Amino acid sequence: MHGSLKMLFAALLLLPAMAMQALAKVEINVDLSNQRMNVTVDGRHYATWPISSGRKGYYTPRGTWKPKWLKRMHYSRKYDNAPMPWSIFYYGGYAIHGTNAVSRLGRPASHGCIRLHPRNAERLFALVREYGRKNTIIRVRGSTDVAYAKLRRDNQRRLARKKSIRRTTRARRLAAQRKRRAIARRVAARRAALRRVRNARKQRAQRLEFIQIFGAGILR
Repeated sequence: MHGSLKMLFAALLLLPAMAMQALAKVEINVDLSNQRMNVTVDGRHYATWPISSGRKGYYTPRGTWKPKWLKRMHYSRKYDNAPMPWSIFYYGGYAIHGTNAVSRLGRPASHGCIRLHPRNAERLFALVREYGRKNTIIRVRGSTDVAYAKLRRDNQRRLARKKSIRRTTRARRLAAQRKRRAIARRVAARRAALRRVRNARKQRAQRLEFIQIFGAGILR
């Protein structure tokens, strides 16, 4: 009996989420581990974009929500009036919005909000406004710790590639230097051989001239 009640209670807890999913036409799935957003419309893939979620010291809530309100341009009162274009607020002061720090997209960098490239934020804003907040669902999953671990691995790979490139470049440079030195040695050897041949010819000519002069003196 207790087991049945537990199952019924669990099913009742799932009903709101299932109802939200059934009604949703626009699904915004945020993966904090990969720092990516996947958007589907009517069950079909619409777009995948890089995001920035909360960096170290800041938290991006995980969960499932519907958009609460939309604002084309919002200024953060908490963070020095920082501009938040194309804001889609979904949980308290947390929103999906555009950012000028596009070079940081793909890694945690925000104060907790989910940042997008301004063009992508505008497209998403228009999509939610077109289909309506009631027909939109936002899911945030994953871990920024995983994202940081991936960044560390990527940085290590980049450093390893740079070291490998430097080693390869140095090896090629040394090989080119050795080749140039070998060519220079061969050229120098050929020049020395030519000088020896010229000197030998000169000496033979001098000896011949001496013999001719000496012989002519004897004959006289």
